[in-house]
Order: sequence, then C-alpha cells, then structure tokens
Amino acid sequence: MPETAARPRGKGFSHWWTTGIVLAIFAFLAWQRRWVCDDGLIVLRTVQNLLDGNGPVFNAGERVEANTSTLWTYLLAVGGLQPWLRLEWVAVFAGLLAAVAGLFFGLDGARRLFPGRRVVPAGGLVVLALPPFWDYATSGLETGLVTLWLSLVWWQLVRHAAGGPVRTWPTALLIGCGPLVRPEFALVSAIAFAALVAVARPGWRRALGWLVLAGVLPVGYQVFRMGYYGLITPNTALAKEATQARWDRGWYYLVDFFGSYWLLVPVVLLLVAGGFALRSLERKTLIVALAPVLAGLLLGLYVTRVGGDYMHARMLLPVLTCLLLPVMVVPLTRWTAPLVVAVVAWTVTSAVGLRPDSAEQHKIGAHGISDARVFWVDTTAKEYPITADDAALVPGYLPELAAARANTAGPVVAVSPHGSWVVLPATRTVISTPGALGFPGMLLPRAETVVDDLGLASPLAAHTLAIPGRPAGHQKLLSVAWTVADAGVGTPEELSAASGGAVYGEEVAAARRALARPEIREVLDSVRAPLTFDRFWDNLVHAVGRSRLRFDSRPFEAQFGR
Repeated sequence: MPETAARPRGKGFSHWWTTGIVLAIFAFLAWQRRWVCDDGLIVLRTVQNLLDGNGPVFNAGERVEANTSTLWTYLLAVGGLQPWLRLEWVAVFAGLLAAVAGLFFGLDGARRLFPGRRVVPAGGLVVLALPPFWDYATSGLETGLVTLWLSLVWWQLVRHAAGGPVRTWPTALLIGCGPLVRPEFALVSAIAFAALVAVARPGWRRALGWLVLAGVLPVGYQVFRMGYYGLITPNTALAKEATQARWDRGWYYLVDFFGSYWLLVPVVLLLVAGGFALRSLERKTLIVALAPVLAGLLLGLYVTRVGGDYMHARMLLPVLTCLLLPVMVVPLTRWTAPLVVAVVAWTVTSAVGLRPDSAEQHKIGAHGISDARVFWVDTTAKEYPITADDAALVPGYLPELAAARANTAGPVVAVSPHGSWVVLPATRTVISTPGALGFPGMLLPRAETVVDDLGLASPLAAHTLAIPGRPAGHQKLLSVAWTVADAGVGTPEELSAASGGAVYGEEVAAARRALARPEIREVLDSVRAPLTFDRFWDNLVHAVGRSRLRFDSRPFEAQFGR
C-alpha cells in the first residue's frame, strides 16, 4: 500500500541539510585530490590555439581534432577569455564546479520522485566513497561536465514527469547536447528523448519539432567536423579504434573497477531499496526513473565492448552515475532502513580501505590499466600537479630535448627512437613525443608541430592499423621513420648518418614511398591544405571513406598499399 505523500514538518529542511553535507564533503575530497593529467593538458593546447586565433586544433596549420569532448573544449575556451587565471586552473575549477553541481541535480532529481517523504542520500554516499569520483572531478578532462549533463537531463525529465510548469524546448535542446559532451552519449540522448516523449505524450508533429530542435547543435557541429577536420569522428576515436570489439579487455576493465571497491554490494543493496521505493510511483514517473538505468546498462555494454580505457575506472564513472540517479536518495521506511545502514557500512569501508592493487597502479602492460593520478603525481614529484610547468622536468623530455637542439638552427624534426632525442634538419619544426603529449604541447612553442606516436594528434598514426596486444587507448604506435620521412630534409642515407644510425635510412625511404600513396596524400591534404570552400566540400563528402582508411604502421608493408 503506497505511503502517504503528505509533507511532514521539518523533513524538507532535513533533506537540504543532508544534501548540503554531501556536497560539502564531496567538494572537500575532490579538492584534496586536485590535479590536471597529461590528457587534460592535451585539451588545453587546443583551447589555447583557439584563443590565439589558430582554430580548434592541436597544431596550428594542421586541422586535427585531438579532443573527444567538443562541449568541454569550448566551455574552457570561454573560461580562458579572462586574463588573470591560467587555463589549467580554469579546468580545475570548471570541472569541480560542474561535478558538484551534477551531484546536486542528481540528489534533487531523486528527491522529486518522493515528494513529502523523509529521504536519505543513499546513492550519494556511493559517490562519496569512491576515489575515482574525487580524482576526475578535476583532472582537466570532461568527467565533471559528464556528471552535470547526465544529472541535469535526469532532473529535467523528473520535473516533466511531476507535471509542473516546465518548458519542453530547453529540455530537448539539452538532451541533444549528448554527442557534444562525448560522442557515445548519443545513446543516452536517444533514451532520454524517448522518455521525454513517453512522459509528455505530444502529437507526432510536435514530437518531430522537438527532435529537430534536439538535433540542431549536434548535426550542425557534425557538418562542421566533417568539412573542417575531414572525419566523421574526433581523431581520438580513430586513434583508439572506438568501434573495435575488445570484449576480453573490457571485461577486465569492468572487473577492475567493480572488484576493487566491492561495488556489487552497494549496487545490489540500492537496487533492492529502489524496488521498494519505486513500486508506488505513477507510470510516467517510473519511466523517467528507469530511463537512466537503461542508458547506464547500454553505455556499460559499449565501454566493455571497446575494451575500456587505460585510466582506472574513468570510462565507467558515467555508467555508475546513470545507475545511481534514481536512488541518489531513497525514502526511509522500515523496508529500506536496513539496506541504507548496510550501504553506510560499505561507504566507510570503501572510503578508508578499498583500493586497486598497488602493484597494478602504474602498470600499462598486460591489461593496460593505470591509476592515472597516482602515476602522474609520482611522475611529476608534485603533490598537486596542476600546471604544465609541474611536468617540465620529467626525465626524457624537455630538458633532454633542449640539450639536443642546443646547436641547431632552422626547422628541425626531433624524434626519440631509443629513449634519447635525435634532431635532424626539416622543412618545418616537428617534435614527436614518446607517449606523453599534453605537457610537451603546452610548454613547447605553438608555432611548432607536436605529435605523439599514439595518434591522438597525428593524422598519420591515427589511420594506422591497431597493433594486437596493446592496451586500450594505446593501440596505435607509429615508428619515428614516418615523422622523419614526412618532415625531414635530405636523402635517407644522409638522415641515417646524421642520426648516428638511430634512424634507419631504408625505413625512411619506405615511409616516403608510402606517403606518396594517393589515399595517404589525400588524408594529409585534408588537414593541411588551406581551408577553401572547395576543400571544405571535398572533406565533407569524403569524410566517411577517409575515416575508414587504415594502413600498416610498418613502412615496409605500407609502401605496397597494405
């Protein structure tokens, strides 16, 4: 029998009091783990180029979309318009504020499911208990924005289900922003839009109008992406082969997250509590409550299929957020109270004692999963690594590069084939950094082209075939011969001699023959040729075929069209 919806005195105040405590604790924990990772600095070089007038590119003169989250890039660019705060700190504060706001909307949306009832923030305790939520509230990546968008869409849907005076067009516009937050969130947008239609029950003409409104921003940007960058996805999707199935690695990634924190315990407890709490809801409210759960399950299936990520837990945080939204708060009844007590016990245990295996925290090898914050703190020897300068003295990078370039003049191509820098004459200055890309990109002059051997900012590496056995997010690896062949000056023999044999001349010759292939030449022209109307149109109409192009990363194979 449904419990009364009458509003007992003081219960609303009690909810706001507990919500404030949860938000304050989360903000404190996230601030204590503040940092900006190297991948976050990759985003910021694009933002800086945009602010400098070079366009939304990682390297001036080369139209490569090195950032996955379009909306995050442009939000940081707006924040970067002020002159008194470094971009790294803009990213920290923007991410933290977005994460805290997202947690608020998640809690408040769940509260609105149970008007007039005494509720406790059971799902909110799970967020407080998990260090990955603290870590990625800052980090320079879009995770805070992800939490905010998911929660805000959910909050708007709950308001529609409650029947209050809510305008539909802002909700439709917000739902449509999913692919701009992350491309795979098109799935979440589709489910959220279906829930909106099921709740509002408009006629087909009005529903079609909402669909058009929801598609204005993502479709408009997709046309821009295809014409400007020449691809149908960000370059990162090619570099990480985001459509390739890697179920075995994805399963390990899932187990690594859920197993490290015994997450099945709170998830099962909250599912049971949610079953008790949601059984009395009206049909349209139940649809809204179940929509994020369905989205979370399908999103989790996608993350598992593509092999997860090399950053511990990061790609599964949106999945868990979706699953928790309907139970961010639950009514306190005789049936749910014991379950909430058990969640509290798990919260304390997780917050103080449950962590990934320390032996695996730095490992990017067999399963390729790393505790990215621990790794970056140790690498930079900084407790709170925020700015690119904090990584300036990382061994093997900028100091050694500066020493190698000390006696050179004019454009150079700098590569690191065997752990030490080789500098050769070139048509333009190109720095090929081994592994890391963000902090070298932020610290080196933006007039210089900075690329990585993994393909995030390299139009060549991104189109190579994935190498079996490499970890998620690092499937591509381009040999330095490609970079030397693309920018270096001189015969292969001269380049080999100038490098002291570190660069193999025959491999450079093979790479030059591969670069002369029409399809590879066309890829480079799509990002380097001046952006005329004809170039934009050619990029647009050939974006699908160009996105499918792959060639062998081994020059000796690629030169024969393989």
